[in-house]
Amino acid sequence: LPLLLEATLLRLASSSHHPFYNGFYYNHIMNDKDKGQEKVVYFNGAKLVVETSKDPIYSSNGANVTLPCHYYYEPDMEAKRKIRIKWSKLRDDYTKEQDVLVAIGKTYVAFGDFRGRAHLHQAGRREASLVVSDVRLKDDGKYRCEVIDGLEDESDVVDLRLQGIVFPYQPPHGQYRLNFHEAERVCQEQGAILATFNQLFQAWSEGLDWCNAGWLADGTVQYPIHLPRKPCGGLHLAPGIRSYGPRHRHLHRFDAFCFSSALKGEVFYLDHPAGMTLEEAKQSCQDAGAEIARVGQLYSAWKFLGLDRCDAGWLADGSVRYPIAKPRANCGPAEPGVRSFGFPSKGRFGVFCYKER
Repeated sequence: LPLLLEATLLRLASSSHHPFYNGFYYNHIMNDKDKGQEKVVYFNGAKLVVETSKDPIYSSNGANVTLPCHYYYEPDMEAKRKIRIKWSKLRDDYTKEQDVLVAIGKTYVAFGDFRGRAHLHQAGRREASLVVSDVRLKDDGKYRCEVIDGLEDESDVVDLRLQGIVFPYQPPHGQYRLNFHEAERVCQEQGAILATFNQLFQAWSEGLDWCNAGWLADGTVQYPIHLPRKPCGGLHLAPGIRSYGPRHRHLHRFDAFCFSSALKGEVFYLDHPAGMTLEEAKQSCQDAGAEIARVGQLYSAWKFLGLDRCDAGWLADGSVRYPIAKPRANCGPAEPGVRSFGFPSKGRFGVFCYKER
């Protein structure tokens, strides 16, 4: 029986809805002057209305979130059958929507990465809200709530936004060495994902200015500029997001813009009087019951927890960085930020460790 039910719900998610009589009726009226005009169809009955939040819903990595969705009829009436509900995620690159969940009555099936994490919240009358637990970075985006009652099929879209930070990333071997797939991988290795355009735009509106072009999640290559200058598109262009447009995902090479969200744990600094090599730094974190921090974790700790340390420390990718929330003398530029010493092949430093709470 469960397999039969899942097969039925899968067909609901992927196929068109077959019409059947739902208590209302349609009038088909042909133009009797035969001027080639198409048939006009009038619906006599109640109108189904679906509503979600007009404002974005904000969450963070590892949290639980509810995406609200309600439906009603005009004029008011009671449904005569079990309502069918479908949630899907709209893709940034405008390809086929990703199925999240489909339901008939109180029975539902979740799909893909949402299996075991998504369910319906139907506490109220005519509620079709979606609950997503253990929110992940790639859950950020727009979701469609679709309600089907017989021939009536209406939907609305809600925007889930993760509170996070965008940071530019170059690998140890230098500038413009990453194709799209390598950019995806290096962001994941740093506890992040490739940023979307909306995330980059938000970072630009908060002051991000970076002259090196980087991949975004939709396969375009862009970079944010606040202070126009000759090497960054020219002196006479207005501030904004410069775009190279879509690039070849295998052949073209750039840097990456990564997106990381709030942390489930904490980042802390360990030091040694004589400093540490990278291998010694990794072992020190393990001895402390933690792991060496990744770049995305350091940026998140700086952004959301106010981590401020004027001592350089190793990170997991072999880079040496330090976060400054309160600029001061001998700690780099006058603006807050994460300072970088690059990828030193030699040297002894402290280390930033990360530990789950």
